[in-house]
Amino acid sequence: MSSSTEVQNQDPKEETNQAVKEEEKVGEKEKKKEEKKEETKESWKDCMYNPRTGEFMGRTARSWGQILLFYLVFYAFLAGMFCLTMWVMLQTLDENIPRYQDRVASPGLVIRPHTAEISFNRSEPTNYNQYIQQLQDLLQNYNDSVQERNDLCLVGEYTEQDDEPIKKVCQFKRSTLRQCSGLSDTSFGFAEGKPCILIKMNRVIGLKPQGDPYINCTAKRDSLLQIKYFPSEGRLDKMFFPYYGKKAHPEYVQPLVAVQLLLSEEDFSMEHTVECKVEGSDLLNNDERDKFLGRVTFRVKVLQ
Repeated sequence: MSSSTEVQNQDPKEETNQAVKEEEKVGEKEKKKEEKKEETKESWKDCMYNPRTGEFMGRTARSWGQILLFYLVFYAFLAGMFCLTMWVMLQTLDENIPRYQDRVASPGLVIRPHTAEISFNRSEPTNYNQYIQQLQDLLQNYNDSVQERNDLCLVGEYTEQDDEPIKKVCQFKRSTLRQCSGLSDTSFGFAEGKPCILIKMNRVIGLKPQGDPYINCTAKRDSLLQIKYFPSEGRLDKMFFPYYGKKAHPEYVQPLVAVQLLLSEEDFSMEHTVECKVEGSDLLNNDERDKFLGRVTFRVKVLQ
């Protein structure tokens, strides 16, 4: 009995000692954590600015000055090299003519009204007013009063002026389009169901088409479709070539060909597919990879 009583009397003391030891361990851990935090703060402060060595972010003021001076000189040298090479390259370029233009050997054709499908009711002007407006807008620069300021050029001959600083512009008067000029018939034939289509060739600098280029249009159907051309035979006179670029030749006007489709009553309410090509020259017009190279196709449908 006495021995068991002694064990029971000693247990609370041992438990107290263990608790004290655990508290001491916890205290030591907390102290170490605080010391580590202090060391971290000190090391971070020293990293930004070390008062003992006078270093900022690991470098002295002299070291920072040297490295900044190095990069300043280095990038100034690179910028100078870039400017020099650009200047040398620009000295080899002509400001009026692209260095490489072999990818655009032949021009394409475009039409006005600028749409691939022309459909309207000739009895309702609101159906075709949009087409008339497009034609009027294009022909503003071709008004006779405007074109009289330009030069009379030699028909059938190239207007070559390579050495001229200011390039002259050949006249193309609107009145040469006659029934399709919009002067005598402001509806351009749409009111009669005989619409006029204006065709022009894209500008290509330095292009001098060989032969005698003209526009030829055909209808893709069995029966023949009567077509009238203005100027006569749809000629694109060589006097309008070559073109010297937008900067050297700012007032240049492209020659136009007006095509009037003389539809009869039998042709009304039918869709007609018309293909126009540049013929009579060395210009390409049959490249299957480019449907607009030297040709253009459009559809016309007139309702009564």
